Amino acid sequence: MAKLVECVPNFSEGRDKSKLEEIKKAIESVAGVKLLDVDPGEATNRTVFTFVGDPESIKEAAFRAIKRASEIIDMREHKGAHPRLGATDVVPFVPLEGVTMEDCVAIAKELGERVGRELKIPVYLYEEAATTPERKSLSYVRKGEYEALPDKLKELKPDFGPDEYNEDIARTGATIIGAREFLIAYNVNLNTKDKKLANEIALNIRENGRLKRDSNGKVVKDQNGKSLRVPGTLKAVRAIGWYIDEYGIAQISINLLNYKITPLWKVYEEVREQAEKLGLLVTGSEIVGLVPKEAIYEAGKYYLKKQNKTTGVPEKEIIDIAVKSLGLNSVSPFNPDEKIIEYIIAKDNSINLLTNLTINDFTDEVSVDSPAPGGGSVAALGGALSSALSAMVSALSYNKKGYEDYRNEFINLGERAQKVKDEFLKLVDEDTNAFNKFMAARRLPKKTDEEKAERERALEEAAKYAAEIPLKVLETSVLALQIAERVSEIGNKNSISDAGVAGWMGRAAAEGAYLNVKINLPSISDENFRKEIISKAGNFLEEARKINQRISINVLKAFEEE
Repeated sequence: MAKLVECVPNFSEGRDKSKLEEIKKAIESVAGVKLLDVDPGEATNRTVFTFVGDPESIKEAAFRAIKRASEIIDMREHKGAHPRLGATDVVPFVPLEGVTMEDCVAIAKELGERVGRELKIPVYLYEEAATTPERKSLSYVRKGEYEALPDKLKELKPDFGPDEYNEDIARTGATIIGAREFLIAYNVNLNTKDKKLANEIALNIRENGRLKRDSNGKVVKDQNGKSLRVPGTLKAVRAIGWYIDEYGIAQISINLLNYKITPLWKVYEEVREQAEKLGLLVTGSEIVGLVPKEAIYEAGKYYLKKQNKTTGVPEKEIIDIAVKSLGLNSVSPFNPDEKIIEYIIAKDNSINLLTNLTINDFTDEVSVDSPAPGGGSVAALGGALSSALSAMVSALSYNKKGYEDYRNEFINLGERAQKVKDEFLKLVDEDTNAFNKFMAARRLPKKTDEEKAERERALEEAAKYAAEIPLKVLETSVLALQIAERVSEIGNKNSISDAGVAGWMGRAAAEGAYLNVKINLPSISDENFRKEIISKAGNFLEEARKINQRISINVLKAFEEE
């Protein structure tokens, strides 16, 4: 499994494009790193960069970006609406794939030590990398902002770097480095210019809430002299209110520290309720930087349910509903392909995908004298069509009179069918990729003994992979058929023939995939592997045939009852 880390540094510059370009070049100068997004804010005078890469590459790219920012950004001249402590204000590392939070903590500490030692910039560690409980909080570390840095260095010693204020630090400020879960920077728009009203809402919703006061407005303290607080309504949420001259509106600026604890839609709805109490309206929202697909997807599902619609629809439709419902296009365009992190990572690999072809182009590609795409890809496509039909029948049954008892099950069936459909579509291309990998291995040189040995190793590996992909198609076909069977039992009788076709397309996918497993076995020398994979394939095929037979009986029985 690939190791993938996200880094989301925030730089105290949002107006000078030439400086941002310099930072961009520094990041992109490191091999193994992909820059996903650059999101400047003129009013905040702050830019969020987002890039991903393996642990060592991401650490090096972050260092080069911090170094370049320290050379071109002078904090003595900086003014902006967003809190900040230095030229590079905050640098969080986020585990994405194949890495743990502990890995990201190690990256943060190693980077912090190097920045302090080589660049002579004070570094504070925060969130999961924090060295004390208080320092987990970004607002605690950044309290007083850049202007308070001379005193802060005396009172709150940095974890790395110099702790005595000097002219170099006056220019660079300090940097905060840490590791955290995916944070969503999210702003909700109000139909007012009043910053105080926006901040009132922020105090009401953020987890830390506000200071508790008595009837005379005096702060209430406990027996130890510590100020008491009234907690806000939302967990894992930070928020402040501000006015954005660029848009001519006030916003609640929100950091969702963990969208799985407090989802995006819940934040939007809570702000809307709080705004109504103050006689205000929410006019939309914006996401700064990137967002995980799950956060937008769950918002789309929430709003579909509010509309009494099934959520067993294509992912694209669910994302579109979320964008419209949250008003994400209200102040700047929200393009899912450019804002959702999974879509951006996948985009570079989608240029030559078979699934991007039209039906005509795909069938033409199959029909020519090249061996791929071939039966394996066609089998996977058949499975995708099976799942699509099951999703369709579920959707047609969801609000149908007489089927009310099964509504929740139709939602579940539709969602499962959509996921299985998407898995099949990936396998359409993966089967062709597997064949191409095998052919590439066959073309390897074989003049010397070493070359022959390497070629044999590559051929064995490629042949195994070429067998494993259709086995996955076979396994997924069983899942598709299980869904089709249930749809044939409880689905809209007016669509019973579609359930029957779903059954046969699933069966066809299974039969075709089995043949493609078989044809790859003679190229594999590992006897144990061959025995294991053909045993699994036989079991999957037998199960697929049994389910398809039951579906056919259900369909014929329904015809007889009419």
